[in-house]
Formats: sequence, C-alpha cells, structure tokens
Amino acid sequence: MLFAVRIGLGFQFQTLGSVSNDLVIAFGLDYADIGTLVGLFMAPGLLLAIPAGFVGRYFSDRVLSGLGMLGLALGGLVSGLAGDPWLLGFGRALSGAGFVLSSLYFTKMTADWFSGKEIATAMSILVMSWPLGIAAGQIGHEWIAETVGWRWTFFAASIYCATGALALFGCYRPPPDSAAARQTTVAGLSRRELHLTLIAALVWGLFNAGYVVYLNFGPLILEADGSGAIEAAAVISIGSWLMIFSGTACGQISDRIKKPNLVLTVCMIGAMVSLALLAVSGAGVAVSLAFGLIGMAPAGVIMALTGEAMSPERRAFGMGIFLSGYFLINAVAPPIAGWIYDTTNDPFSPVIFGIVLFGLVIVTNAWFRMAQRRDASSMETGTDLFSPRPCA
Repeated sequence: MLFAVRIGLGFQFQTLGSVSNDLVIAFGLDYADIGTLVGLFMAPGLLLAIPAGFVGRYFSDRVLSGLGMLGLALGGLVSGLAGDPWLLGFGRALSGAGFVLSSLYFTKMTADWFSGKEIATAMSILVMSWPLGIAAGQIGHEWIAETVGWRWTFFAASIYCATGALALFGCYRPPPDSAAARQTTVAGLSRRELHLTLIAALVWGLFNAGYVVYLNFGPLILEADGSGAIEAAAVISIGSWLMIFSGTACGQISDRIKKPNLVLTVCMIGAMVSLALLAVSGAGVAVSLAFGLIGMAPAGVIMALTGEAMSPERRAFGMGIFLSGYFLINAVAPPIAGWIYDTTNDPFSPVIFGIVLFGLVIVTNAWFRMAQRRDASSMETGTDLFSPRPCA
C-alpha cells in the first residue's frame, strides 16, 4: 500500500518537467527558471525536514504521511490554477512541503516494519514507487498536456495524491511494537549517528540529483537528434519503468551476497557509461535500458544506509536530518544544470554534470563505510572519536 500511495510523489514531481516547454511559452521563462521551479519542489525540505521529524513524537506516522499527501495535492491544484510564475512557484513549494512529510514518514514506516530483516529489499520496493510515478508522468503528462492542456497535468497528479491520502487514513496499520517505540522516541542524534546520517544524506542526494538531470535533459538530447517530444519522453521513461524491477532485484542481491559496496560501485559505473552514451546518435533506447537495469538499480541499497546510521528510537528525527541534506542537494542541482544548458545551449553539457554526480556517489559511499569502520574501531577500543578530549 505504501508503494502504491508513494507513486503520487513522483507523479506530482514530474508535472513541471513534462510541461516545461509549455511553461516557457506561457510565462516567458528560460531553462534556468525551469530548473529553479524544479528545485522549489525540494526547497521546503531545507526548513521543514527537521521539524517534520520532531513532530513525530506527538502524531502518528499515518496522520503525518496522510497530511503530506494532501499537501502534494493542494500544491498541484495551486500550480494548475497559476496565472503567473510566482503562483506556479508557490504551488511547487507547497507540494514540496507535502513531499517532506510524506517522504520522511514513508521511509520511517518501512524501516519500522523491516529493520533487521530484508531492509535493502523493502527499501528498494518502496523507493521504486518514485520512478514509477515519474515514468507514468513522462508519458501521461505529455498526453494530457497535448489533449486538454498543461494545467490538467497538475490536476491529475493532485487527484492521485488526494486519493492516496484517503488510503493512508483508512487502511495503514503500524507494526505491532510501534506504540512502545513511539513512547521511547528521542529528539536528537548522537554525534556518531549525526556524522553517518549526514554522509548517507549526501550519497542519496547526489544519486537523485543525477537522476533528475537524466530526466530533464535526456529528452532534449533525443529531440535534438530528431525525435518528437512524446517519443523522446517515452524513450527516456524506459529507464524509470525498468528501475521498478531492477531496483527490487538489486536489493535482493545486496541482501543475499552481503556486498552492498560492490553492488553500488558497479551500478554507478553503469550509470556514468549510460549517460555518456547519450551523445551517440540513435542510442537512446539502449541507453535507457542500461540506465534503468543497472544505473538506477541501487536506490534501495543507498536508502538502507539510514538503518545503519541511526537507532530506531531516533529514526523520526534522524530521517529529518537525512532528508534535509537530500533536499539541499536537489534544490541546488537542477538550477545548476539549467544554467549550464542556458550557457552552452548544448543539452549534453548538463548531462556531463550528471555523470560527475554519479561518480561522487561512489566516493561518498566509500566515505560512509570508512566512517562506519572508524566508529566501530573506536567503540571496540573504548575511544569515542566524537567526544571532546579532556584537557591535560
């Protein structure tokens, strides 16, 4: 059920990217403006993620995630009714506020159910709802925009999100031990947990920023190669569709062979090679197949880092910290990519930026493991690397 409802996050997020050309014409925007509007969806997380984690001490996960879905629905409605760029941006920010709540508590709810079990598999299934929503939007939004106008792309996504909110309020049930866990919920992280959580957020943020670059500039490369807008969107969406299956399989493989670092590194190399091959004329379908099957498969493996970074009683607050870092990166990266495109007038230039982002995922994951091993070593020797040293 969480997977089905969470599809609405990607479906609402993709609205603006799918109708960006319509918005450029309707409001006289450039692609740096479009990148800013894309980033506005993530920007509220910079301010709201930590407070959202804190209020988990007082309200249930079901209520907070449901309110998040209603925020997504309301924001889409405002954007669809917008008569100027400012109101469009306000709607995106409002949707982003809902995205903060729903993202945080969907992840926490899954971690609560599957921590200590097949967590990478469970997280893979959950996070694959995001690309499924995006892929549905890449095809569905283009068709809706051409059939009844761009405003209805936002309205359709809002209807889905509102329906998801009703499903959460009526159907979700917490795990049996959740009441006791909530009574022991702690606001704050130890210094060790904070360190690991921030690095995990960096890994996840870079990974998603690279994916957003692919989504927004992959179609432009194919259009420059002679494809129509709907055809280009459909080809790029292949990668998102395949992620639904490859992500789950990747989580299973990681859980079984117990080598998440190897899995992640191989997949990120695949993502970098796939993006580089977008420059080859006629390679769009092959690139999307490779990107979906290999490049984006380790999403759940990365999300499983959250279970290693923080203890269960600190999870709500810790997920707020985690998502703050994620939102920061994804609020900044799209405008940078848009600026690169406006400056060079070459849709492949921001894709090079995406390749760099995926390379940094490998580096930051290695950093997480080094910090984790160092912390474990210090605990074994009785030394706390994060505690202040006494004066001589």
